[in-house]
Amino acid sequence: MDTNKSIFIATTQPFSGKSIVALGLVDMLLSKAHKIGYFKPIINNNPEVKKDQHFETLIKHFNLPIQYEKSYGYTREQANQMIEAGLQGEIIDTIITKYKVLEEEYDFTIIEGSDFLGEGTAFEFDANVAIAKNLGSPVIIVLSGDGKSVAQVVSSAVVTLNNFLQRKVKVLAVVINKVEEGERKEIKRALQDHLGKELILAVIPKIQELKSPSMREVKDHLGAEVLFGENFLSNPADHFIFGAMQVSNFLKHIRKNVLIVTPGDRADIILASLQANHSQNFPRIAGIVVTGGFEIGESVIKLIEGSDVNVPILRVDDPSFYAATKVAAIHSKISPDTPDKILGAINTFRKYIDTDALEKEMINFVGVGMTPRMFQFQLVKWAKNKKKHIVLPEGKDERILKAADRLIKQKVVKITLLGDVQEIIASISRLGLSLTKDNCQIINPQESFYFEDYANTFFELRKGKKMPLEVAKDLMTDGAYYGTMMVYKGHADGMVSGAIHTTAHTIRPALQFIKTKPGISLVSSVFFMCLPDRVTVFGDCAININPSSEELAEIAISSADTSKRFGIEPRVAMLSYSSGESGTGEDVEKVRKATEIVKSKRPDIKVEGPIQYDAAVDPVTGRQKMPNSEVAGNASVLIFPDLNTGNNTYKAVQRETGAVAIGPMLQGLNKPVNDLSRGCTVDDVFNTVVITAIQAQE
Repeated sequence: MDTNKSIFIATTQPFSGKSIVALGLVDMLLSKAHKIGYFKPIINNNPEVKKDQHFETLIKHFNLPIQYEKSYGYTREQANQMIEAGLQGEIIDTIITKYKVLEEEYDFTIIEGSDFLGEGTAFEFDANVAIAKNLGSPVIIVLSGDGKSVAQVVSSAVVTLNNFLQRKVKVLAVVINKVEEGERKEIKRALQDHLGKELILAVIPKIQELKSPSMREVKDHLGAEVLFGENFLSNPADHFIFGAMQVSNFLKHIRKNVLIVTPGDRADIILASLQANHSQNFPRIAGIVVTGGFEIGESVIKLIEGSDVNVPILRVDDPSFYAATKVAAIHSKISPDTPDKILGAINTFRKYIDTDALEKEMINFVGVGMTPRMFQFQLVKWAKNKKKHIVLPEGKDERILKAADRLIKQKVVKITLLGDVQEIIASISRLGLSLTKDNCQIINPQESFYFEDYANTFFELRKGKKMPLEVAKDLMTDGAYYGTMMVYKGHADGMVSGAIHTTAHTIRPALQFIKTKPGISLVSSVFFMCLPDRVTVFGDCAININPSSEELAEIAISSADTSKRFGIEPRVAMLSYSSGESGTGEDVEKVRKATEIVKSKRPDIKVEGPIQYDAAVDPVTGRQKMPNSEVAGNASVLIFPDLNTGNNTYKAVQRETGAVAIGPMLQGLNKPVNDLSRGCTVDDVFNTVVITAIQAQE
């Protein structure tokens, strides 16, 4: 079987929205295969002068091992020179030769056709068809419905499809982007009648968040000077207004993500815009462009400098109308510094394209074990299967809010945020997030309907410890206690905390009343270490300082069960400074005894110990030191003898290899509560909520 596969994304016009398909395909393929390549026969610019933004986005977002010089055939300038010299055939031959060299390195390669910018577009379409045919690549056709009638969309799709079919090129799917929402169903019906049922068809409406330029694009397009707010250039500008009227009238026109274009001498409009951006009664604005070459007055500059400016202010010499016309002409691109747009494109692909049907058509993916991307993709898929409700007690933290926004957008879980309601709503508005009281529950524990009930329940549970009711009430105002009680009562399925609190603060209430599962005496933790080529489970690197042999055995058994639950075949290595029978000393004996306990309690678990780290994970060393072991050199679950070793090792591996560490995930509790580190990122919060939701499905 030929294991090298490819797919060709083709269009007939610029700005068709190919990026949605490209990003969505890479996302989908990385959940099935390990090494994904990308090839573009003709790129727009010489990479030494200006790097291709699309390549940059894919490389940085997905961490793809792409090398520029191998990943394209010609620059547009080189191709046009060869066309003028009558060397069209040579262009095709060279492109195919370069692709064939690249193909050997990857499980699957996505080939992206031309952008149809500038000269040579007549040749480009023929070249795209010829390249797809010669490479034996099936095609996804991508077209834009922007500004077209239903009849024009259908005609364009039929003509393009026939051009490929007449040349005996297989077409898998037709994707129409940027159609008016009201015409989407009509276009889909008409296309199905003309294209037949066997083709996968996707009709995608105009999506504002993908269409809107960032303030950085506005700055670059206008050649503007940044006066203030350089850190906020990633703000999206959904629409613009002229600030040329009285302030009282102007304020009525402020909408979310609006770009305000105003002459530089209109200090009243500039200051009113900044004040509105700070006000809870107005939505967040995208930015301000001051026009006409006017200098903002010194006194106004002084006022702005003494304020918290969290919006970009740009200056241009152009008059307002001319600047606004230029802004309207921007074709926004998805770039590495627009993570929300990248995720928006991927979510759009998942929502409107039948990925199951597409996978079947693209068949024969090569399995390569569990790669990090496959693991993370699988986690989100599992979490969505049975949507759970997760409470986040640290509702005012920006990382928590951004992760919650992403989780809600992707429909992974239901979310409750705890904290001061007005403060949280103000932060959501300031960050430009799509969280609302309709899609997310926001609760202030003290003002909650359940506060008295929760405090009384806690009081009853802790009666034996002689806790006064007033102390129970006081503790229940704390987010961690309130959130844990929500889980205990079944009002939430799991809790994630620790972004601004200690591990003890997160776990203490869980130990007090959620308690451990029957037959389990201690709570332990694992990290899922997503290394470049595999996912390994590390335990316990967060909770137990110096476990006994019995406790170490329990950690190993819990970790093996967790590993299996999360799709990783457990092969358990009980780590020590010695392998096999050779070592002596109290620490080695502890590990040896723990290994024997695991074998006697759970003969179904493959376990080896004591074993050194290198013998556990490196096949060559494993064979040399323990030739008869099923685990040595191939361990998937690594159990550390104490917290000092485990915590330092996971951090060293994370830093030195760039591994993603998902966790710590707590195991052993009756209901899932998980801890974040105080240095956590938005991705860490997202991943921890996802694994908590999966734990809650048990």
